[in-house]
Amino acid sequence: MAEIGLLPFARVALEVATAVLPRYRSRFSKHQFSQPQLLAVLCLMRYEDWTFRETEVRLREHSDLRKALKLLRVPDYTTLYRFLKRLDEPTIDQALGEAVRRMGTTHRSRRRARVAVDATGLAQGAVSTFFVRRMYHHTNQPLPWRHWLKWLVVVDVDRQLLLSQMARQGPWNDCGNLPGLVEAASRQTRIGVVLADAEFDSERNHTYVRQQLRAKSIIPAKRGKKTWRIHGVRAEMRRAFPRRQYARRALVETVFSTIKRKLSSRAPGRSLPMQQRQALLLGLTYNLYRL
Repeated sequence: MAEIGLLPFARVALEVATAVLPRYRSRFSKHQFSQPQLLAVLCLMRYEDWTFRETEVRLREHSDLRKALKLLRVPDYTTLYRFLKRLDEPTIDQALGEAVRRMGTTHRSRRRARVAVDATGLAQGAVSTFFVRRMYHHTNQPLPWRHWLKWLVVVDVDRQLLLSQMARQGPWNDCGNLPGLVEAASRQTRIGVVLADAEFDSERNHTYVRQQLRAKSIIPAKRGKKTWRIHGVRAEMRRAFPRRQYARRALVETVFSTIKRKLSSRAPGRSLPMQQRQALLLGLTYNLYRL
């Protein structure tokens, strides 16, 4: 995947943000910064994995970056924090869909898409590896994690784009969240095949995909003992599993690897809602990166 610089990314982020957000929240706003500018700055923050304070410093140092974002002055880090705090999930979803739309319609994308549903964990903060090693050295036990942020996505495996996403606190079984995620993804493109791992194995998920979306569902039937008598599509999956088609699901792991290596593996924040917004913003940033 080709690397892009800060200036092209900032311009693309501002264009997408301008398409989905009004210039100001109300007529009583101070009109120092527009909402698209602040959203573009937040995407830039996730692109470089900066903190709020680091973002303010980098913008003060980089005049060309301010010019690309059309900033006459640099927003304070508290301004960025407050804007992210009131940024809602539907707005991020609209920006995510706008980025998908701007990828264009190629001969391949006109076909019904093959999508993969999966989840991964994101760190809640920046705990140093040195600290983790020291803890393990003194206690001979790994550092316990009672909770973490679980990020669920639906990925177009051919274009390697995020179509829908959600974030919640883990550990949690997200089998019941597949219909909602896939339905949100179907509003971005027509879906032909849904690939998911054994966590999402249920007859209800197969029924939803095949009856509501008129698509093919491929999910390994591994929940429950082999001696259990299962029926319907799950029995078909256990009897004759289409391994060759299911192999494309591995591309969602490629997407996760790309995001964590090139962008960030963290969703920092002291509160769960802030961590969730950081995770959703990371997904939007990845789609902008793909543009």
